[in-house]
Parts: sequence; C-alpha cells; structure tokens
Amino acid sequence: MKTTSTARKPAAPIHYQVEVLDPSTHLFQVTLTVPAPAATQTLSLPVWIPGSYLVREFAKHLQRLECRQAGKRVAVLQQDKATWDVTCTPGTPLHVQYEVYAFDNSVRTAWLDSTRGFFNGTSLCLQVAGQADAPHTLAVVASDTLKGWSVATGLEPVRVTKAGFGLYRADNYDTLVDCPVEMGPFWSGSFVACGVPHRFVVAGVPPSFDGAQLLADTQAICEAELHFWYGDAVGTDVKKVSASRRKDAGQSPIPFKNYVFMLNAVHDGYGGLEHKNSTALICNRKDLPRQPRTTLAPTTHKQPEGYTTLLGLISHEYFHTWNVKRLRPAELATYDYTRENYTQLLWFFEGFTSYYDDLLLRRAKRIDNAAYLKLLTKTVNQVNQTPGRLVQSVAQSSFDAWVKYYRQDENTANATVSYYTKGSLVGLCLDLTLRAEGKTTLDAVMRGLWTRCAGGPMAETDLLAVLQDLGGRSFAKEIAHWVHSTKELPVAELLEQHGVQVNREPDQVAQQLGLRVKENGGLFIQQVLRGGAAEKAGFAAGDEWIAVQTEGEPWRMQVLDDLTLYTGKAKKVSALVSRDKRLMNLTLTLPPPSTAVRLSVRDAPAVAKWLDGSA
Repeated sequence: MKTTSTARKPAAPIHYQVEVLDPSTHLFQVTLTVPAPAATQTLSLPVWIPGSYLVREFAKHLQRLECRQAGKRVAVLQQDKATWDVTCTPGTPLHVQYEVYAFDNSVRTAWLDSTRGFFNGTSLCLQVAGQADAPHTLAVVASDTLKGWSVATGLEPVRVTKAGFGLYRADNYDTLVDCPVEMGPFWSGSFVACGVPHRFVVAGVPPSFDGAQLLADTQAICEAELHFWYGDAVGTDVKKVSASRRKDAGQSPIPFKNYVFMLNAVHDGYGGLEHKNSTALICNRKDLPRQPRTTLAPTTHKQPEGYTTLLGLISHEYFHTWNVKRLRPAELATYDYTRENYTQLLWFFEGFTSYYDDLLLRRAKRIDNAAYLKLLTKTVNQVNQTPGRLVQSVAQSSFDAWVKYYRQDENTANATVSYYTKGSLVGLCLDLTLRAEGKTTLDAVMRGLWTRCAGGPMAETDLLAVLQDLGGRSFAKEIAHWVHSTKELPVAELLEQHGVQVNREPDQVAQQLGLRVKENGGLFIQQVLRGGAAEKAGFAAGDEWIAVQTEGEPWRMQVLDDLTLYTGKAKKVSALVSRDKRLMNLTLTLPPPSTAVRLSVRDAPAVAKWLDGSA
C-alpha cells in the first residue's frame, strides 16, 4: 500500500532577546521564549563557566524574574540558589523576562556601562531543562542608547546589521553559552590565517595603539599553531589538507569557520578565557603595541615588555581551541553547569598549553632564543620557589582547583603548586626526554592524541598509549613520578642535554628570607614561606615591617632591599613589626645566600633544534 507523509515542521528554537535599557544601571534585560515548555518547566542558571574552575554563583546577579503564557503570569517556584520551576500549560509558549546586573570587568561574567558591554551566556542565559540539545537563537537588540556601538561574537549570524546587532543561532545550549558577546565602540581589525578568517576587536584602546602590529603578530601566532596541529599537511591553506588525512583525524582539518579575539584593555588587568571559536582577553592598556612617537621628545621605538606577555596570552588561549575545548578531559565530556566538574588532568590541558604558548611565540618568530629562555627561567624559578610543590602533586592540584587555585590566600604557596607552571615543566621534561631518546617529540604526541581521540574527550590512559606507541616504551614511571608524586622534576639535567646552560645567581632578598611582600607606602608581609628564615623569626602574613636594628640605631624600612643597606655584616637583626596595631620585636637570623636559576644558550645548534621543533 502506498502512503504519503507530510514533513514535520522543525520545532521553533529556544530564543533569548538581550536588551540594554540604560547602560548606567548596569542591567541587561533578557527575554527567554520556550516554544514548547513542559508542564513543570525547570529553568536554571549555571554556577560556573567552563575554563574557569570555581563556583561563582552567577544567579546572585539575576533579578525580577517573571513568567507568562498567553499574556498571563504563571506560578514560579524557586527550588535552590539557581533553579526555578515554572507551572505551564503544555503547547503554549512560555515567555520569561528577567534582569541581570553586569558589573564584573573580567572575562568570566558580564559587564555593562556607558562605554562597553560584554557577557558570557553562562551569566545571562537560563538553561531550559530537557531542551539543552535543541537549537537556540540569540537576538542582541540595538537601541538609541547604544549609538555608535557594534557587536562581535563567535555565534553564527542569521540576520544581523553591519554593526552586528540582530539574530544569531547555536546548535545547542553548550554552543550558545560558549560564544561571549562584546559590545561597544571598539577597534576592529581582521586577517586570514591559513585560509580562515580571523577578527580582532579591542575595547579601551589609547591613541598610541598600533593595531597593524597586533594583527601581524597575532596572524603569525595563529599560523604557527595551525602548522603545529596539522604539520606538513598545511601549506598556505589548511582547507587543502587531503581527504585521507581528514578521515584519519575524524573531522575536518580546522574545527571552526572563523575566529574572534575579544580584548578588553584596562588600567590594570590580565587574563583570558578560551572558547571554541573565540577568546575573551583582558590586558593592561600600557601593554598594547604602540605606534612610533611623532610628537614630544624623539625616542627609540620599542614595544612595551608587557606586550610579549600579551602575545603569550593570545598564544595560550588560541592553543586551547584544540587542547581543552575539543581535546578535553573525559570527565568534562558533558558539562554539568550546576556543580563542580572534577578532573585530575588540568596539568595536561592548562600545563601543556602553558608549555607551548611561549614556545610557539618563538616558532612564530615573535621572540628569539634568549627571550624564550628568559621566560622559561621565570617559570622554573616560580616552581622551585614554591614550597607547596613538596606538599601537593600536580594531579592533586588539578582536582583541587575548585577550592584552592581560585581561592588563594596567605598559605597557598606553602600548601599548593600551580598546575599551570609545574604542568608546563612536566611538558618540558616529557618533550626533552622524548627528543633525547630520538623516536618522537611531544609535538607528535599531541597530534597523535588529536587523531586517537578524534578531537574529543581523552583520559590519562590515552596519553600513556600514544607515548608508548610513538616513544617505543612505557612512560608510566615518568608520569607517576612527575604528575602523581611530589618528586622534583629533572629540569636542569634535561635542559643541559639540549644545549642550555643552567646558571646559578644570587636570589632576591624576599626569596632568601622566605617572604612575599607588598611595597606600597610601607613594607607589608603577604606570605611567609614554609621553612624560611622569616617563618622561624615569627613573621606572619599581614605584618607591617616598620624598622630593623642591629647593634646600632634602628632604621626605617620602606622596601625590602633596604635590609642589605642597614644590616652590614650582621648575622642577626631585630625586626620591628606592627601586627593588629601592636608593636613587636622579632629576632631574625639572616640566612646564607641562596641562588636562583638563570638559563642561557650554551650550544646554539642544539637549542635551535629543540625550539624550532625539529625532530
């Protein structure tokens, strides 16, 4: 029997409309439309944002939530801090309206004032329970209050104006909230890297800003990283990668059609948050590249030192496009936005990304060998000068990120180690070990993981399998020692094998005493390091170090380096400190000189072979 069928009309998407009524209130107004709600429709706002492992309670900024069907208000019952149940009539669209206060000038949440707007979907977009996999749309509404503003986002445009206001779509809720939105009268530029369009927008630029320099340097970084992931298969256009290579990798060569960098330049700030086809960045305005001076006294044109740090941040977040956004911990294959999502693998995803961020600056020819080794020196000393490295493994550090890394206090350096810095040194040690044995490199291992896991979730067992396959032996012992124990890393020995001279030089006074201080109109103790001379003398975080006295008269302390000026050859001094407005004299025994590492080139060809990425 012959039958006919009528194609079913696709369900209307979950829709969000975001409006700015008055920027001075710092309030976004959001209208959520659920075309086909459940009888009891649960709505919830995430408590964290992927990539920043801390419960941040975004719902604290949500207010005036009202729900209507057919123009009539319906009952809403709040179940917990970020969850609401709405009583609905099935088959009738549900309209939810609420406001979100936006005044956190970071990359993680939302911001709105008369000069700029920014938001992550995790701060503004309620999740509709049971419909997270449905298509979602977002309308960013233009208004007279936003005259001269534009919009930038990685979302797919549907109907947008030249300025970027209008309708965007996402395949699901995860994609929607993974595409932050930048709004304002920002600077905008673009370039093409290996055939893929990239856009760079910057808010808060000063008159001296050199946008052409930023675009050229970022393009070089992006091309270096695309070549890293696709090797010889990429020429001037990654789209020309062979079909067999695409099939082997389980997906197309580049997993995005375009990419957006969103940078907020402020007086004092630094950080970034990765997304699948975009990143949100924040930097000190003074660290932006500058055009040559044409007025005032002539000077030698030199970019700020902080600009290299900014390029390293750009390199780091772009590398995350592969390593954490797609190749990511198996435990985070599906995000649970309601609670902590634990993994022991941040040492790999953040640490190895930190290893490659500066290394790829060198391969992109944005820094030379000496500059790279200077950056590596800083990382080595940071880890060596952290007593917590002997207390916490880097795997434990990864798991405890939710309660320790993002909640640092005066004891953090004594009890924890950073999965960024030590993780980067684990990557260094693994790379140099592989290179010394001559069978493979960490570059090849990363690409092997991408192929093995089809650019998707991975576990530590996947890393061990690829290491054994490419390296010709088991690396379980190294991973156990370097990652799951507190044993010291063989950094110096491995660097020396690859042509690096490991020098020792006098340490800073603070490190020799076991202190971390703040010098601002006085000398204030911030951290007292475990086992140091300051701890033995009885210093405590929060003390103000006022004066020092040997056998002679007392001397006022303004900066810590004054100590060597006033102590002479004394082996003990009396330190006058103020603690909770009480004056105390502490007997400080001055320790013998300690040293820090300084790396330099000993064998230039050997160093170049490693830094160039040669096998």
